[in-house]
Amino acid sequence: MQVYNNMPFKNMKKKLTIFLLIAFSSTMNAQTIFGNWLSKNKDGTFDSVIKVYKKDGKVVAKIIEIKDTSRQNAVCELCEGKNKNKPILGLNILTGLEKQDDEWSGGTILDPRNGKVYQCYIELVKPNKLKLRGYIGISLFGKTAYWERAESF
Repeated sequence: MQVYNNMPFKNMKKKLTIFLLIAFSSTMNAQTIFGNWLSKNKDGTFDSVIKVYKKDGKVVAKIIEIKDTSRQNAVCELCEGKNKNKPILGLNILTGLEKQDDEWSGGTILDPRNGKVYQCYIELVKPNKLKLRGYIGISLFGKTAYWERAESF
């Protein structure tokens, strides 16, 4: 009776397992609100990159890149309180969100374009699309924006 060498089969099995783990982790990463997102201005062009992450159990976000090179050193002139005249690059704009079913809510978002702070919620509507709703009082009276995942970061 001849015994065959199982080495090629074992190597193939190992490669398949590694491939599946990588594919699964990529899919899981795409199913999260965490990561870097592209924000658009009123013209519909991408003007900044926002990093969404967890800090002290809550979701926060800050501006990590400004696309317009002439605005690299811009400050939040219209902001009030601790954010008044702070550099927009590195500014924390999203704070205090907690998971509530399919969305994250209970926090606020700062719009550095007008200096106003709004209540907000965010929801992942597609693996690479994040819905943000900022409002005053009830969410019926507000504005919705969509961020796209920044693949290059």
